[in-house]
Amino acid sequence: MTVPALQLEGLRKSFGKTEIIRGVDLSIGRSERHAIIGPNGAGKSTLFNLITGRFPQTSGKVRLHGHDLAGMAPFEINRRGLSRSFQITNIFSNMTVFENVRCSLLWSQGYKYSFWNMVSRSRELTEGAMEILEQINLTSRAQLPAGVLSYAEQRALEIGITIAGGADVIMLDEPTAGMSHSETDYIVELIRKVTENKTLIMVEHDMGVVFGLADYISVLVYGEIIATGRPEEVRANPKVQEAYLGAALEAEH
Repeated sequence: MTVPALQLEGLRKSFGKTEIIRGVDLSIGRSERHAIIGPNGAGKSTLFNLITGRFPQTSGKVRLHGHDLAGMAPFEINRRGLSRSFQITNIFSNMTVFENVRCSLLWSQGYKYSFWNMVSRSRELTEGAMEILEQINLTSRAQLPAGVLSYAEQRALEIGITIAGGADVIMLDEPTAGMSHSETDYIVELIRKVTENKTLIMVEHDMGVVFGLADYISVLVYGEIIATGRPEEVRANPKVQEAYLGAALEAEH
């Protein structure tokens, strides 16, 4: 039996007396592209934060490749092969695009806490960073401060930082939020390319992006998953249409 890339078992999260995540069970296979959708306030970001160790779960389990992540800090989970981006772009604006990517490679390239190493002299680091920049179509921007990039380019850089450590499970939180149609098309193709043969888990409100990228979709409503399936199955599900999807699809037009 193949072990899932990510498995959630009875996952719950309460803040005081308020229960936000209410018993989520979910299994995501290796190399699967899985979207988590739902209305505002459904608990999607909280679920992401539970998976990545930013919040401790109230009860339940999170397993990455079969390993229980309970009690692990986010950096420990990252070193086990899970990396994420955030809703708000999270880059070093005053560093160059190249330096941003190079920083994200340091641990995976074995530099860790070796402060005496001159990273600028490392051919391996330089080549690795340039390979990432080529993947995300930012080679021509390598020596520019990251803060001067367009919004879509900054999101592309963040995706590059997310994949640079070699994680095989990639979590993207609203990767196309605030983008024009052309910017969205650019980011969707980028995501498709850089997550090939990796497991992708994303939260996304744009239904065109969701149905264009995802192999499977889970619908989260009031902290509970009400449906999981192939895009066409989820689209046709009466419970999903009633709770969320009908209104979301109307908003797209």
